Amino acid sequence: MPIPKNILTYQGCNNLKYRLLLSTLSGKPLKVIDIRLNHDDPGLREYEVSLIRLLDRMTNGSRVELNETGTSLIYSPGLLVGGEIEHDCNPQRGIGYYLEAVMMLAPFCKIPVDIKLKGVTNNNLDPSVDTIKAAGIPVLKRFIIGDCDVALTIHKRGAAPLGGGEINFKCPVNRNVKSIQLQNSGMVKRVRGVSCSLRVSPAIANRLVESSKGVLLKFLPDVYIHTDHCRKGNSGKSPGFGISLVAETTTGVFFSSEAFTSEMKSGSSLPFNPEDLGQQAAMMLLDEIHRNGCIDSAFQSMTALFMALGKKDVSKVLVGPLTQATIQFLRDLKDFFGIVFKLEAAKDENDEVILDQVLMTCIGIGYSNISKKVL
Repeated sequence: MPIPKNILTYQGCNNLKYRLLLSTLSGKPLKVIDIRLNHDDPGLREYEVSLIRLLDRMTNGSRVELNETGTSLIYSPGLLVGGEIEHDCNPQRGIGYYLEAVMMLAPFCKIPVDIKLKGVTNNNLDPSVDTIKAAGIPVLKRFIIGDCDVALTIHKRGAAPLGGGEINFKCPVNRNVKSIQLQNSGMVKRVRGVSCSLRVSPAIANRLVESSKGVLLKFLPDVYIHTDHCRKGNSGKSPGFGISLVAETTTGVFFSSEAFTSEMKSGSSLPFNPEDLGQQAAMMLLDEIHRNGCIDSAFQSMTALFMALGKKDVSKVLVGPLTQATIQFLRDLKDFFGIVFKLEAAKDENDEVILDQVLMTCIGIGYSNISKKVL
C-alpha cells in the first residue's frame, strides 16, 4: 500500500484508540511507529488488533498495513457506515473499551448503529457496561439532536479471563451534534448501583451492598443498590463479583465508580474480601463527587470530542481535574481538526477560583454527517 500524503505520524502505542477514532472521523490517514519496540513482546496487542477489525466493520474502504513485527501501523480510514454489526471483543480488555469507541462514532454513521458485542463486561481496566449505561449514555444524549433513541441492553455478563458476556447497543444517526452549556453540577440527590456475582455464592452480592451502603448512608439517605446474581448461561465463563455505583445530581449530572475482582480461577479462594471491595467502590464514588464538575472523569474525552465537532457555536463544560488521557486527547484533537480548547480555572458566584475545577470552552467546527439524509 503506498503511503498516503499528509499522513499524521505518532510514536508508541499510547492513546492509540483515540487516535484511530480521530483518524476515522477526520478522514486523515495515521501512521504509528515503534509500537512497544523495546518490550519483550513488541508490536500491537490482540485487543488493539480486535479494535481495528471493529473499526473496519463500521467503515467501508478502510485500509490497514502492519509490518511483520506489528511495531508499525498505517491506517487509512474509510467512510463510516454503521448498521447491524456483531463483534467478538478480545478478552484482554473489557467490552467498555470497544463500546466507548462505538459511542463516539455512532452518531456520524450512514446507517443507525445496532451492534452486538461479546466479551468481558466487567474488569478492572475499563468502564463496565453498567457504568456506561448509567453515566456514559446520558453524556451521549446531551449532544444528540431530536429523539434520543439510544439504548444499551445487557444480555449476559462475563468476567475475565474468559468473558462470555453479551450486550446490544443502538444509536440513531445525526447530521450534526449540539453545542452545549453545562456549568452547574447541582447537588447529589440519590445514589443507585448494581452489585453482581458471577459463578460465586449469591450472598457475596448482598455483602457488597451492605458494605458500600455502610459508607454511603453517612453521606445521604437515598441509596438503593440492586443485586444481580447471574445464573447458568447468563453468568459468563469465569467467576467474579463486583459493584457499580452512580450518583445523580439535581441537574441530571452523573458521577460513577466501580470495583470488580481481578481474574479468579474456578474453585479458588476469593482474592478480595467483598466488604473491602464494597467500601472501596463507595469511597471512589465519594472521591468522584468531590472532584465535581458536570461530567464524570471517565467520559471527559468523549465530551471534548462532541464539543469540538458541534455546531459553530460556543460550548462550555465544567469538569473536575483533567485526566492524563484527556490532556493527550486535547493535543490530538488539535493535530487532527486544528481546534484548540480554552482551559481556565472555574470561579464561583463571588468570582473566587474553585480549586481543581476546569472550565473547558471551544467553538465547534460544525462537523456534518454528509451521509445523513435531510428531510
